[in-house]
Amino acid sequence: MQSTHSAPQSQPQSQPTASAARPEGSGHLTGHVLGVDIGGSGIKGAPVDLVRGDLAEERFKVLTPQPSTPDAVADRVREVVDSFNWSGRPVGVTFPGVVTSGTTRTAANVDKSWIDVDTAALLGERLGCPVTVLNDADAAGVAEMTFGAGRGRTGTVILLTFGTGIGSAVFTGGRLVPNTELGHLELSGHEAEKRASTKVKDDHGLTWHQWAHRVQKYLEHVEMLFSPELFVIGGGVSRKSEKFLPLIEGIKAEIVPAQLQNNAGIVGAAMAARAATAGPAGDPGSAAAPTDAAGSAG
Repeated sequence: MQSTHSAPQSQPQSQPTASAARPEGSGHLTGHVLGVDIGGSGIKGAPVDLVRGDLAEERFKVLTPQPSTPDAVADRVREVVDSFNWSGRPVGVTFPGVVTSGTTRTAANVDKSWIDVDTAALLGERLGCPVTVLNDADAAGVAEMTFGAGRGRTGTVILLTFGTGIGSAVFTGGRLVPNTELGHLELSGHEAEKRASTKVKDDHGLTWHQWAHRVQKYLEHVEMLFSPELFVIGGGVSRKSEKFLPLIEGIKAEIVPAQLQNNAGIVGAAMAARAATAGPAGDPGSAAAPTDAAGSAG
């Protein structure tokens, strides 16, 4: 997969970026669409080749500001977008929470001031271009169903992204059920993401065996509720799937790592932006047109 280069949080504007050798609007001439993935710890983006379903250029990443208020995060998103000399063209953006019609409704792993913010309008004004916003795991799921591990699967498929929290995307018959947020299910008396996210693994120094046991308990609970035929495990930890997936036992569903790994959210964000500009031609619940829960502002 593509490599990542990052800008330090302390001096984001003074550092050289990936755009240094790029001609103005280099992605525009090839039909690429820019996707940006907002996370609890980092914000990353890149132009996406929607024919191949992969990044068209090396992705650019900055740290999520703390506190992660809407204005502060919007400035960092603009930094990512500006690094590609991207002006006036549609941008897709993911958000780690429930998104309906471009408005963020929850904020579990970012500042609570995001709740009920018209994020599509905020970012559209800050970037000066049309912006489509959708849930981060939904974006990753749409990308995996179209280009990755879920391609061609028509039964119930659940993508779970493990990172700062646990995101989820549920598909049945190839159609997305948006904003499921299954990371907030109760597990052992706690929210699941407070027990089984990769942040918890790192914060508590859990071994791969210890963490895999927690993930197994979580998958057992989700399987009991939804009986999926396939679990797709995404997020940054999917790059190390060989360290923990073989340790998970007793799950009836097939379990596979995400093929797009931690780039899936960027690809899905770009897909959402393309679907929004295409108008009503696409089916809003299908993988080709990510979700009618997404919202745009131009």
